[in-house]
Amino acid sequence: MKTPKNRWNRLIAVGCIATVGITSIMALAQNSATTPITFTAFASDPNANWNNMQDDVGKFLTQKTGVTLKPEFAVGDPIAKINLIAASGQYPDFIVPKGQQGVLVDAGAMLDLTDLINKYAPNIKKVIGKQFDRMRFTLKDPKIYFIPNLDSIGQIDFDTDAWYKLQLGALKEQKYPRIKSLQDYEKVITTYVKKHPTTSDGKPTVGLSLLADDWRFVISVTNPGFWATGASDDGEWYIDPTTYEAKVHLTRPEEREYFRWLNHMNDIGLLDKESFTQKYDQYLAKIASGRVVGLIDASWEIGQAVNSLKAAGKFEQTYGRFGATLKPNMKAAYNQPTGFRGGWGIGITTSCKDPVRAIKFLDYLASPEGQVLNSWGIEGKHYNMVGGKRVIPEAVQKEKSNNNNAFARATGIGSYNWSIRYGDGVKDATGNYYTTNFPDQILANYSDEEKSALAAYNVKFWNDLLPKPSSFKAKPWAAAWSIPVAQDNPLNEFWNAEQDITRKYIPQAILAKPADFDKIYDTLLAELETKISKYSKLQTQLVQDRLKLWKILK
Repeated sequence: MKTPKNRWNRLIAVGCIATVGITSIMALAQNSATTPITFTAFASDPNANWNNMQDDVGKFLTQKTGVTLKPEFAVGDPIAKINLIAASGQYPDFIVPKGQQGVLVDAGAMLDLTDLINKYAPNIKKVIGKQFDRMRFTLKDPKIYFIPNLDSIGQIDFDTDAWYKLQLGALKEQKYPRIKSLQDYEKVITTYVKKHPTTSDGKPTVGLSLLADDWRFVISVTNPGFWATGASDDGEWYIDPTTYEAKVHLTRPEEREYFRWLNHMNDIGLLDKESFTQKYDQYLAKIASGRVVGLIDASWEIGQAVNSLKAAGKFEQTYGRFGATLKPNMKAAYNQPTGFRGGWGIGITTSCKDPVRAIKFLDYLASPEGQVLNSWGIEGKHYNMVGGKRVIPEAVQKEKSNNNNAFARATGIGSYNWSIRYGDGVKDATGNYYTTNFPDQILANYSDEEKSALAAYNVKFWNDLLPKPSSFKAKPWAAAWSIPVAQDNPLNEFWNAEQDITRKYIPQAILAKPADFDKIYDTLLAELETKISKYSKLQTQLVQDRLKLWKILK
């Protein structure tokens, strides 16, 4: 691969940094821990609740650490933005690139954090524990460039984010029928739309709406193909659990039948006609209006709209969460264990003005105090200690449950997941949970309408309707989507090539006349075979290299 001149310049600069690094770092370490400093950052995910650290938690953080964050959050295509940042040679202090780590590492943009962690980040080391190798970049380049912040150590899923969602009011009206298969799911929508073709304000009731806007296409349109057919999330891939061989998940015969079902939903008029044209804000507004009966999506994607429904008191228009599958005997694999996935995370760039202060800030966030602060807020304001237990006052809990967008913006709770942390179910030294996602608190977050629905299903949590983790074998590679890809690996071409094909033919197949479905899907498979199959061996190698890096496969 040809190396451009400006790349050489950057590499020379990195070499210089390495040469004088020890002296510089030692000098920086002498700086006061609370001297005011502003760090810039870029994150590949949007954050609608960011309040420029003028929220309660943000102000406390600045007072405690002296740090003010000045982040930019992705608008539009985050991949294009990361490529622009890498090419510029001018980087923010922190960067969260998700799957685009390789282009930044290749550009010489990222600091190796190994020594910084060992010298200045005892909390990060404690949280990661014996899984240090899971932070390493690749088998060929085992440096640590990123601290995972999209995953949690010791995570226990008390509740679920199952993709197949139905309005609580529709379920109640039909006496809470069992939702096991896609046919069960479809029946609820069909029955409700037939009885209520329009909403109380005269607008047409929408049976099922999908979102195909930009990268969200994979979340709402194609990823459900594996959820509904007994597979779990490996991004665009399906990994054979015995051979570790990879193939594009859409090529599985059972997924063909899933998309045939969506074609059927369109044919009978239950699929939103705007599914493949609406923008994200239009989709959220439609959900917030209360007229969408069914959704196939992640809770984090629809959260703003659901919070708007709660704020408006429209609790029956919020959603129950089900693991509907193509056939009743398929096991929805939402609870298949992965272990700590590593991979994606936050890095400190070679442009950072003070790497020691930067790593110490991330280390504070990983400390017990920092984790409790981000999850619970400030003692005496957002929670109280009662008999040795953290308790959220009733008025605070009501605001959090029913007006979450405004609550998050004002308090900053949950907005500072910038560092590694413990997951739900892990307790601190006081015997309290680090996060507020534990059984009693989850129940407190449920509305009365949710509690009534769950009582009717004779369970406490939506997760109780799904197969338990113990019914699956753990995935030793964790998740294929989280494996970093070096910039010189041709797999970096895969995403655009595969998306060009799937975004062309999947909508065509869903919207076609049923008689034309197979012809279009055959064309999809033929194009994937011709243009994409060459990447399967590369992805297979990537999975096996991860297993070697993690000392699972020799």
